[in-house]
Amino acid sequence: MPPGPPPFDPPPSRVNCRVSMGMPIALLAIVGGCVQPLSRVDARTQKLLEERTRLLGPETAVPRADYLPMSDSRPSPDDDRAPHTVNPAAAELKYTVADEARDVRARLAAYGDQAAVGSAVELTLAESLRLAQQYSREYRRAEEDYILAAIRLLIEQHRWGPRFFADSSLRASGAGDEGEFDHALNIINTLRATQRLPYGGQVEARLVWNATEQLRNVATRRYRQSSELALSADIPLLRGAGRVARESLIQSERDLVYAARNFEQFRRELLVDIASDYFNLVAAMQRIENQRDQIAGLQGLQQQTAALVQAGRLRAFQEELTRSQVLSAQSTLASQEESFRFQLDRFRIRLGLPLDQPVQMTKTTLNLPEPSATLEEATMAALNYRLDLQNQRDAVEDQKRAVQVARNQLQADLNLGGEVAVPTDPRLNEGGFGLDPDEVEYSASMTLGWALDRRIERLGLRQALISYERQLRSYEQTRDTVIIEARQALRNIELARFRLMLAEQQVAINQRRLEEQIARADELEPQSRVDTEIELNNARNARDQARSDLQVTVLRYLLQSGQLRVGRDGWIVPPDDLAEITEERLPDFRADAPPADDNPQENNP
Repeated sequence: MPPGPPPFDPPPSRVNCRVSMGMPIALLAIVGGCVQPLSRVDARTQKLLEERTRLLGPETAVPRADYLPMSDSRPSPDDDRAPHTVNPAAAELKYTVADEARDVRARLAAYGDQAAVGSAVELTLAESLRLAQQYSREYRRAEEDYILAAIRLLIEQHRWGPRFFADSSLRASGAGDEGEFDHALNIINTLRATQRLPYGGQVEARLVWNATEQLRNVATRRYRQSSELALSADIPLLRGAGRVARESLIQSERDLVYAARNFEQFRRELLVDIASDYFNLVAAMQRIENQRDQIAGLQGLQQQTAALVQAGRLRAFQEELTRSQVLSAQSTLASQEESFRFQLDRFRIRLGLPLDQPVQMTKTTLNLPEPSATLEEATMAALNYRLDLQNQRDAVEDQKRAVQVARNQLQADLNLGGEVAVPTDPRLNEGGFGLDPDEVEYSASMTLGWALDRRIERLGLRQALISYERQLRSYEQTRDTVIIEARQALRNIELARFRLMLAEQQVAINQRRLEEQIARADELEPQSRVDTEIELNNARNARDQARSDLQVTVLRYLLQSGQLRVGRDGWIVPPDDLAEITEERLPDFRADAPPADDNPQENNP
């Protein structure tokens, strides 16, 4: 404990002097609180996050808690009540009419060229996942949710640790007696420390320094100064006693574990979502290439048809038909290119990249083999490993404790209190810090509050019981949903593989059909060739989409069954019995595979 102030010396200017000397403890506390750096808070938060994250496994990532405070969060005085709005009148707006004879194709091509200006970021799947965990806004928000849970626990832990307070009060009072007034100046400094007890109640130690001076006649030196050291306790024995007293701390500890699971579950879901968006972009690029191949084939057909028309072997409308199909295919290509640019911009926003940052898509694929598992194995894995299901299961236990807390509130209030105080000698006007053990004062009490009115508490118990039943049903529903999702994810892998087999065979069939029609061009109508070109293009698009869907379904199965692990770099961590998962540049799918069996039903899984 710090020493008390020195004895009061009453010269004529002593009042101001005593006030300045009577507040050193409070000033130190205020200054210490103001200069407390946030770096300490960040360090403690980071340590707590690392401890809780380490419990989930070595692959889990730890959020960064080094958030910098705002330099100036005060609003502008002009923006307090009337923020500025930009909404010009219609007469002030300018609208430039475009020339209908403009070169539309050149303008569309220019839009695509602008996106490639500058040093472009090469977007592979691995790079996309890394960028998402570094710049993605949704990832940062998930980090912040985890950090806020850690801060809430630190706040609760601080409430259960020793807490120190320093209070200083200055009071002037007066009393009149037949027109004459006595004025008094009273200065009280209190330094106290409190500590919550683990099974309810708290203890408090305080040091009080009191200085009082009669100001009407300072010559009489009517000044008193005393100190007191006191220790008090208030302990519940029935209501609010026991483990229920620590419920807020217990729940905060468990909430941080839930937040750690939620953050890790989010990282896994983000990987699957980013991979799905990436593979959809790859499929969109393949559709553009397929469409260009179709245009090239239709243009060749148009030239061949024009030659046959000039030779008099076909009628003129046949050439117009093929020319119309070329224009239609070119229109489709322009729409696909614009759709791809829009899709790429949305992907760029999701990764957290600036819109003016050029990017270059690189088509890659995963060497992720398809799993061989039964529905029972997928179900058991999901029930054992799904983090969100574990949170729901533990929330049932939380609600059980809430019922126990509500039952405890029905008990009577039986509190044990006591206080021991050691003051200075009351016979001395200036006691300083010389505590006198002979003047010890103590008190002890026991208070019983009969449980006469517990209607609100009984209603609270009924609420807790209903909430427990609801939480139990919610867990059961989540458990059943997890089982369904795991089974569907496994079936979807077989379905995606089957669709890919069919699509590849359709490509082979239409490719052979096209080759035969090219060889017999003089004998067939151009419309037959047009239909084949369209069907071949559709088959290629279906095949390319099926390739992407198959990879996504494998990832989604790992997610739904709780077997997906994400490293700190955002990449997939394979199980021990699986080789390292890497990405490979996508081969040119336009070099179609050799003909497959025309009867896909024989290979139906």
